[in-house]
Amino acid sequence: MNTFFYKIRLIFLDRTLRARILFVLGALIVFRALATIPVPSIDTSRLQSFFAGNEFLGLLNLFSGGGFSNLSIIMLGVGPYITASIIMQLSTVIFPKLKALHQEEGDAGRKKFSQYSRLLTVPLSVIQGFSFITLLTRQGVISQLSTFDMVTNLIIITAGSLLLMWIGELITEFGVGNGVSLLIFAGIVASLPQVLAQLYFTFDLSQVPLYLAFVVAAIAITFGVVVITEAERPIPVTYAKRVRGSKVFGGVSTYLPIRVNQAGVIPIIFALSILLFPQMIFGFLAGSANATVASVSSFVLNAISNQWVYAITYFFLVFVFTYFYTAVTFDPDMVSTNLQKNGAFIPGVRPGASTSEYIAKILTRLTLVGALFLGLIAVLPLIMRSITGIQSLAIGGTALLIVVSVVIDLIKKVEAQISAREY
Repeated sequence: MNTFFYKIRLIFLDRTLRARILFVLGALIVFRALATIPVPSIDTSRLQSFFAGNEFLGLLNLFSGGGFSNLSIIMLGVGPYITASIIMQLSTVIFPKLKALHQEEGDAGRKKFSQYSRLLTVPLSVIQGFSFITLLTRQGVISQLSTFDMVTNLIIITAGSLLLMWIGELITEFGVGNGVSLLIFAGIVASLPQVLAQLYFTFDLSQVPLYLAFVVAAIAITFGVVVITEAERPIPVTYAKRVRGSKVFGGVSTYLPIRVNQAGVIPIIFALSILLFPQMIFGFLAGSANATVASVSSFVLNAISNQWVYAITYFFLVFVFTYFYTAVTFDPDMVSTNLQKNGAFIPGVRPGASTSEYIAKILTRLTLVGALFLGLIAVLPLIMRSITGIQSLAIGGTALLIVVSVVIDLIKKVEAQISAREY
């Protein structure tokens, strides 16, 4: 307890760390202020009825940080930027030059790679903005727009998405933690009062066992996420002795930590983005004048609406993206090369290719555990919803998973900053 209060005191006394945290708070306040500015020509009553019980729109609202529920100027949220990042990450598998740019060319290469992601965000924002405006216009949520009004709204919505992307990157650079994750986290936390108020007004004594079961599940998910996030497999590493003049260097033993869940919450965010994109596109095409396009779109939407199809697809995407993101962010060959350059080796394993294969084997096994856990946690709320019939459980489970992961990551980043100040 004394250590906890000491760290809190250090946060407030250290000027640099205090400035970083205050910057994050200021950016989040600006973000929430932007989420209250609506686009013109909205029918509020139709909007509320359109959102009622719609899981798809609830997930979109999750990604927009609460900005989609009132069709604010940042209604798209960080969704287009996340989609652009996914496309760029997938492109590294297909195009070796992009992979070299992202992993091998240092900070300059990563900056150029990030710039490509930002540029790709612009057309994706335009496409998503046009699709949503057209869909909501057909539903009567937005009144019929002239060409000039449509173009104006598209510019406003696209600019809002790019502004949010910029705020997220500023938080990452000048604040503490991952900016995009913190924006999603802030939107979830901001919606809690409304969720609690809704629960209070719809409270039913006959469903108390269900509420208790949900509380137990929430505690179990929180505990599981913390355990899996913190769990790691230490690989012993020994540095060879080197004699320079009269001094002896090396000869020490340490370990290389490999986390069970190397990807964090990113696979969940990636999987949700991929699931939302076809729903948005086919939802837009379902109102097409072409009978074939409309029937195919309706068929796909009905298939996605099936709970079992949705749950299996969600689990599969989370599982695959866990492996994919781990492969992108952790390269065993590079780790093996760095160990060899520094005169380090794993006892009982030859340096070079054998070390790389050994690390890759351990990483694959650990990632299997992390991927299965994330997949099960992701679909568990869907299973509970199918049993209980409470629609908000699916969104609530995903939100809880994101919140817990972001809080853990934020605590680690703050502790790292504190440790750096202490040394």
